[in-house]
Amino acid sequence: MGLSHRTITFSNPVYIQSSGTAVGPKEGAGPLAGSFDYRYTDIYCNEKSWEMAERALMKQAIKQCLTKNHLSIDSVDLFVAGDLSNQTTASSFVARDLQLPYIGTYSACATSVETLIISGVWVSSGLADLVLAAASSHYGACEKQFRYPTEFAVQKPETAQTTVTGAGAVLLGKKRTQIQLTEATIGRVQDLGITDPMSLGAAMAPAAAEVTIGHLHKTNQQVSDFDLIVTGDLAISGSEIYRKLLREQGIYITGRYEDCGVMMYHSKQQALAGGSGAGCSASVVYGHIYHRLLAGELKRVLVVATGALLSSMTVLQKQSIPAIAHAIVLERRN
Repeated sequence: MGLSHRTITFSNPVYIQSSGTAVGPKEGAGPLAGSFDYRYTDIYCNEKSWEMAERALMKQAIKQCLTKNHLSIDSVDLFVAGDLSNQTTASSFVARDLQLPYIGTYSACATSVETLIISGVWVSSGLADLVLAAASSHYGACEKQFRYPTEFAVQKPETAQTTVTGAGAVLLGKKRTQIQLTEATIGRVQDLGITDPMSLGAAMAPAAAEVTIGHLHKTNQQVSDFDLIVTGDLAISGSEIYRKLLREQGIYITGRYEDCGVMMYHSKQQALAGGSGAGCSASVVYGHIYHRLLAGELKRVLVVATGALLSSMTVLQKQSIPAIAHAIVLERRN
């Protein structure tokens, strides 16, 4: 494993053994419905609360992931997971039930890629044979915590996003498969002074641009080296700012760029600027993007997961919103 400042190249190969996804009813009615392993018809996911529903989503994604490999949970050496709840309780309660060695992580909506980077390091370094990474979010739980309780019926602007009810899990290991995790770059926190929690795409776009530029420079690569660059949840407004920031540096991604939050919903579903949440990139990358890699439609993908590092308290105090983004490269091997 090579490390150049903050960019990692996994010289000891790390492969995706399998993935699993689970989503809520709105996501299950969207354009990517066919790429998800499990679609709940009830936002409560047959549980008594939204918080318990989020745990059910993560458990279901993990179940789907392990079942594809005919593995039991006892085969896993380490569980790395995160979510958006206070003290990452969704992940921690799932870890309690799994009884695996556990690392809880938080990078807001960039948590999915953060868990992959940590898991990849453990496998590549030889510290573990199989590591399970997972991330989740839930519309109801997130609205209650970060924005406004549903009962407030607050009118939202077009720049606001819809938290994805979903989860994704992936199993990393040394056994050669078609999909390999080859590179990663850890982002730096960016803060341009935005204070509006209804404009998170604008807050996160600079972080996405920073880590994209950093990864390309450190690895001496061009946009043309990738079939696709996909961001986690910049949504419509943030995606345009991201493109603009890259153009200012002479980097043009038109024709090779998509955003998970934009892909998640049909326009008629009234999701405003698009999806967000740790479960957004996790479910889309481990579902739709992973399937396209397996099918040979894509060979090399740069995944840039984005996260707004706000809390309900910092919003009330009208503090600015710092943001983070982390990047990984997934490659299809013949």
